[in-house]
Amino acid sequence: MTTPFSGSYRPEDTVFLLKPMAMETVDVAAKERLIQSGQRHYSEMLAPERAPDLRYLELFEALTVRYARRLATEIMALACHLMATRPRQITVVSLARAGTPIGALLTRALQQQGRADARHYSISIIRDRGIDENALAFMLRQEGREPAGLAFVDGWTAKGVITEELRQALRHWNARQPEQLTEALYVVSDMGGVADVAATYDDYAIPSGILNATVSGLTSRSILNAAIGPEDFHGCVFYPEFVQHDRSNWFLDRVAEHFARAKPIEVRHDPGTRLDRRRLMVEFLVRIHADYRISDRNFVKPGVAEATRVLLRRLPDLLLLRDLDHPDVEHLRLLAREKQVPIVIDSTMPIHATALIKDLS
Repeated sequence: MTTPFSGSYRPEDTVFLLKPMAMETVDVAAKERLIQSGQRHYSEMLAPERAPDLRYLELFEALTVRYARRLATEIMALACHLMATRPRQITVVSLARAGTPIGALLTRALQQQGRADARHYSISIIRDRGIDENALAFMLRQEGREPAGLAFVDGWTAKGVITEELRQALRHWNARQPEQLTEALYVVSDMGGVADVAATYDDYAIPSGILNATVSGLTSRSILNAAIGPEDFHGCVFYPEFVQHDRSNWFLDRVAEHFARAKPIEVRHDPGTRLDRRRLMVEFLVRIHADYRISDRNFVKPGVAEATRVLLRRLPDLLLLRDLDHPDVEHLRLLAREKQVPIVIDSTMPIHATALIKDLS
């Protein structure tokens, strides 16, 4: 099936090129065992999602108040860069679902700057499986979007796994298809020094990074299992039962109301600075692997948002924090208490937080 839908978003903000589907969930511990044993790929399964409780929602809303102006400024910087470097018709292609709220905001910013024909599609990319080529073909051939105007967007980068997956996927597409796509990634935060264009290198609590479906149009992360046919978009689960907890449109509105007063800043795309940031991240990861005797790079999740995802969706072993009292990690302390995850303070980290996944071998 290749029928777009918008989840709980307004259609003018986001079009998901994903196939809504029903599927049985697998509890977190069982899912982790299946992934680590190699019996199943993570994209074939979903653990149950739960709506955030009142205290957690309060922390999300407080972070939104704290960072809405900053995020609006960073989004506008990315929008201005795209307007200066891309053709008239810009198509924001966000990587679902961490990139989805960012893509929606970026499209609003472009439209506010006079690019009325800017559109936002959110599509699936999966580690080791690649990008959804049916979604690319739909945008280019059914929707008639200009190939040179497609800009791939995510919320943040850390180790660069999805960045490299994107580049490989686009190289593969460009080698076989007539429409040539720019092999570049645009992000808000490039703490790992791997994106092509970023608004900042800081690791900070981008508010949309601490929620799951309830800030992403009530959709799950993308799915690629036996139920997905060769002509289908990659799949997702839609969660209408979470509608009373949904903050997807609220978040967009709170950030976008600052666009008009956003002060211009320069985006970060200098190769030398990016290399320095990449070197810092690599040195940190090497140290963590050595200190904690970690053999699988997928067990280390650096950055506030990635650490949050581990505590919400995986089986965490340890939470590393640079500063226990920083407001950007208050929600992580809450999750760690709930799940009885030990916290270690590492004041030398170049980022606010890192989570380690439990090795079940």
